Amino acid sequence: MTRNMGYALLAGLAAVVVLISTAIFIGVGGSKDDINAAPSPRDPADPASAGTWVGTWSAAAAAAEPDTHEGISDTSIRNVAHSSVGGSRARIHLSNLYGNSPLTITHASLALAAAPSNPTAASGSMRLLTFGEKRSVTIPPGGRVTSDAVRLNVPAAADLLITTYSPRTSGPVTYHPYARQTSYLAQGDQAEQTAGTAFTKQIPYWRYLTGIDVWSTEAEGSVVVIGDSLTDGITSSPGANRRWTDFLSQRLRTERQAPRYSVLNSGISGNRILIDGNKYYPNNGPSGLLRMERDVLSRTGAKAVIIQMGLNDILKGPRQSDPDKIVEGLRQMTEQAHERGLQVLGGTLTPFGGHRGYEPRLDAIRQAVNQQIRAGGVFDAVVDFDAALRDPAHPERLRKAYDSGDHLHPSDNGYRAMAQAVDVAQLRDSTPAKL
Repeated sequence: MTRNMGYALLAGLAAVVVLISTAIFIGVGGSKDDINAAPSPRDPADPASAGTWVGTWSAAAAAAEPDTHEGISDTSIRNVAHSSVGGSRARIHLSNLYGNSPLTITHASLALAAAPSNPTAASGSMRLLTFGEKRSVTIPPGGRVTSDAVRLNVPAAADLLITTYSPRTSGPVTYHPYARQTSYLAQGDQAEQTAGTAFTKQIPYWRYLTGIDVWSTEAEGSVVVIGDSLTDGITSSPGANRRWTDFLSQRLRTERQAPRYSVLNSGISGNRILIDGNKYYPNNGPSGLLRMERDVLSRTGAKAVIIQMGLNDILKGPRQSDPDKIVEGLRQMTEQAHERGLQVLGGTLTPFGGHRGYEPRLDAIRQAVNQQIRAGGVFDAVVDFDAALRDPAHPERLRKAYDSGDHLHPSDNGYRAMAQAVDVAQLRDSTPAKL
């Protein structure tokens, strides 16, 4: 009798949990009035187990894709993205930032990949996405939208399939060119096709997709990393998720002293602190100063920021030869984050001796920037990427084991060393830098 009463009590508690979960789900779905609405802030009085929205994956919109002036019509795009943390619900962010005409998506879906980098959806995971409770959405030029939430148990460190179908041309495609991940295309509307057989064309970049959020009871927030090609992971193994931000994400999931944050990658190859991309470097994106709001501060659940950039200001023309101006740009980026109450860690500039662009006078500028960064007053805390990667015998060069071969970008092992250089305990510290 006692055992039966215990089972009855457990069943009653389970029913209450289901009711509460249902109420939460209804509360976080999209609104037909405002599909661009930011996620509601978490009530500080809510227990951690109540859950919160956090970003699990991101990519910065870098430019308009070349040769897509008329857009892409009657095509399904299946982007493959890798989660940082898991959750019980999910939603996506799409961008038409570089479009010059409205982008209409009439069918979109989200699913788990059956295998890494595979266009086939895992059995039972396919979900139809809606926008303001409607299947179709039109994104104006320069605009972005967030889908309604769907129930889906998203694991950490898993590949997701995000498919969008556009029936007609829509102008230049907003994309992220150096994904180091294969995505797929199919002719016609194949958005909810579970089998990947129709997705016969491969592409090495992400189109339209800029973010994925999950409703998590484990993650407390997100750390957003803004950087250049080193953060973009341009020389990491394709499809293997071995960017330094991926290694950092693994640390935050497993190390006891680490805060339970997701890691959001906002790197753009070629990006600079002070200067926007131009006709000679069209994929380099807006300057770090200009894209802080769009790519960092507005990310879902952002709690901390890591800044890794500055080398391109020295290496790319027009070159910045004044280290004080580079450092001042970094300070301004920190100030933008502080205005939102976010903690900022910043990285020293890494060695590039042996690279085709190396000159001793340029390395002297790098060293001068690093000296000021290490002296304090630029960031809340310093991540010494230079010390982590340099060859002790030749400090102007990358350690051989960490060099991808071009003497500028790290290998997978080098990216791992960058992640290890981060003092994860400092991500919790809220002490502001004295700027």
